[in-house]
Amino acid sequence: MTDNTTPTAGIPRVFSVIRELTKVHADGGRVTQIARSVGLTQATTHRLLQSLAAEGIVEQDARTKLYRLSIEFFALAAHAGNPGDLRTLCKPALLRLCASLGDSIFLLARSGFDAVCLDRAEGPFPIRSFTGDIGGRIALGVGQGALAILAFLPEAEREEVIRFNLSRVREYGVYDEVYLRTEIEKVRAQGYAGRNIGLLEGMAGVAGPILDREGRAVAALAVGTIADRLNSDRMPTVVE
Repeated sequence: MTDNTTPTAGIPRVFSVIRELTKVHADGGRVTQIARSVGLTQATTHRLLQSLAAEGIVEQDARTKLYRLSIEFFALAAHAGNPGDLRTLCKPALLRLCASLGDSIFLLARSGFDAVCLDRAEGPFPIRSFTGDIGGRIALGVGQGALAILAFLPEAEREEVIRFNLSRVREYGVYDEVYLRTEIEKVRAQGYAGRNIGLLEGMAGVAGPILDREGRAVAALAVGTIADRLNSDRMPTVVE
């Protein structure tokens, strides 16, 4: 492990600690665990955690001494999680679709090479999703929402994402480049992404892109449900 002490190294190290705290158990993580994961010494990691705690971004449990992200961090993140007022604008649609379809609805937005869940409305059926709860992320191209966004990016951006994400989507054991490109063209032709056999066993979904004024996908609304509820008879209703 090495600790680069130059000023420009400070910010990446701080964010590596913050990102690691998003992955630890809800009760928090130990300094030794966090240091090992981010590749820093315990002393440096402890110093960074103490600095973050002083700013109210991190809190330490007085009894267990575990560190976790604070409510203050959540409040800050909530402001960042509404780009262009997108979450506010889409909230009525999420609630309406959830009530009318009886399924879970997700709002996904692009973040670099990933899609991030900005909001969700929970339906009555227990489902699994790639992004999980709000703030979860998945590579663009994996799952219906992320595929819908990827398919409607400008060609140059789409090609860049495919090149970067190809090794990531291959990890799911289904996609190769030919299959991924075929799926993208299918989504572009029909205007939505939808499969009643998903990559997660027993799960299915439909997603439509949210486009800006130039026709570029910035987000997607996705329906997540169990495969038995998305048969060929019901698919057109969900798509509409």
